Amino acid sequence: MQQYSIGEVANIAGIAISTLRYYDREGLFPNLDRSEGGTRKFTDTEIETLGIIECLKTSGLSIKEIKLFLDWCQEGNSSLQKRRNLFYERLEVVTKQMEELQKTLNTLRFKCWYYDTALAAGTEEVPKNLPPEEIPEDILAYQRSGCLNNSGHKHL
Repeated sequence: MQQYSIGEVANIAGIAISTLRYYDREGLFPNLDRSEGGTRKFTDTEIETLGIIECLKTSGLSIKEIKLFLDWCQEGNSSLQKRRNLFYERLEVVTKQMEELQKTLNTLRFKCWYYDTALAAGTEEVPKNLPPEEIPEDILAYQRSGCLNNSGHKHL
């Protein structure tokens, strides 16, 4: 079994050594071995676990919640339903976040076009007063599906 030092794992995962130590103190690596001198000896299992930890963190879970998930993993098959439910719940949360981010992205794209057009014309009056049929279709789509909700781009 391949073993890695904490520095090697930090380089592989792109995570600070202090973060790895923190995760270990919080019990996120329940099967982590140590040498006689107390040096952490990571394996591919911890690297795989680290990927799940980072995924769950990015999805909005706290370290405490991630620890609970990892405890469920230690329980084995009796916790399969709880683990499955957690991932479906995170999937729903992240999907909603992505939808909101897509609206934000669309608004940003629209406003970039808006201000590019205003600067090219030397006045904001040009994009403000363009009839919809003269606005590129993709730009109209950004406006319609963005945060502006057709409330108008004429004042901001």
